Amino acid sequence: MKKTILLLPGTKWQMDLARTIRERGYNLYVADPSENAPCRAYADKFLQSDIFDNKKIDAFIERNPIDAVVSDECDIATPVIARIGEKFHLATIGSAEARLFTDKYKMKEFCRQIGLNYPEYRLCKTEEEVLLFLREIKKPIIIKPIDCNASKGVHTVKSEQDIEKYFEETLSYSRIEKAVLAERYINGTEFTIDGIKTSEAHYTLAISEKKHFKHNCNIADELLFSYSNEKFDYERLRNVNDLYILKSKLPFGLTHAEYKYENGKFYLIEIAARGGGNMISSVISQYLSGYHTYEYLLDCALGECAERTFEISGQLRDRVAVLKFFHTPHGGGRVKKIHGIDYLEKEADIKKYALNFSEGDIIGDCESDSARIGYYIACSETMEGLNAVMDHVEKKFRIEME
Repeated sequence: MKKTILLLPGTKWQMDLARTIRERGYNLYVADPSENAPCRAYADKFLQSDIFDNKKIDAFIERNPIDAVVSDECDIATPVIARIGEKFHLATIGSAEARLFTDKYKMKEFCRQIGLNYPEYRLCKTEEEVLLFLREIKKPIIIKPIDCNASKGVHTVKSEQDIEKYFEETLSYSRIEKAVLAERYINGTEFTIDGIKTSEAHYTLAISEKKHFKHNCNIADELLFSYSNEKFDYERLRNVNDLYILKSKLPFGLTHAEYKYENGKFYLIEIAARGGGNMISSVISQYLSGYHTYEYLLDCALGECAERTFEISGQLRDRVAVLKFFHTPHGGGRVKKIHGIDYLEKEADIKKYALNFSEGDIIGDCESDSARIGYYIACSETMEGLNAVMDHVEKKFRIEME
């Protein structure tokens, strides 16, 4: 009998996972709040619903039994998947593990418990508590929601005025508890690390060194992926990340973490039980590793998670990739013309690109990850080849403003 898998939400970031489900011959059900959800085109059945509407989701599953529930590249879906799995006896991570990979305060507490490096931090429910923390450490801090994604509500704070300006916004994005996480700002290089957890081990698939927009140091404008790095010890970063994941008892699945490097140490910023967003998981990790990780993820979700290895060896270690976000010229305005789309279309090493605007639109500097105006993903067998593509994009792609 054909297996049935529920995918939620049905956004554009789930499209590759939806296609994989259909290619493997499974029935696909999709739940999403938008009637025009991109994944609806692949669905055998579609439920228009907020993924947090437990009654509506549960009633749908009771009427339409499923064999698995999955999601990727979406933090807020992680506890939803866990809850559904526990209620309907499906193979998912548990609610405790979901909390450990979505609650930023619990992440820091767990780092402290298992002996990993962590910046000074505090859970704060009021502006006064944030101010007290700022005065105690006497250094810039970051405030962030407990469990939001896409850098929404994340702000650097250097003064009481900054707290007054940002606190309520940051607080508004916290779902599980009306509090914010305040932590010392780490003024160092930032990295992402993506991997896959099997029943026995955790394997790193991709590591990137980040760069950030000048107007907001909390929003990345470039992620450069490589197996090794002359300036930083990626093997040590792999070991640090493995320790957190293995100690967490995560049963299976994709992982995505962010670290910063300061004074010879890697500090965890946050970690998730899902693949990296903006198609890091569906395109970059799979290109760099040579593995179709979605197939294994689906096997595990169906309770067929046979142990296997995901080691990267040989020439695959030479592969490189970049996720590059476009900048808004001159701080923003109305777009007169977009030049160079033909190059983005024709270049074989550019695997994906997207523009979140059109000619005639008004654009400005992004205020969160989800508000960036567009991106491209390029993958190459060599760093020389990747640099050539990046140089060509820089010369050929241009946004002309009125």
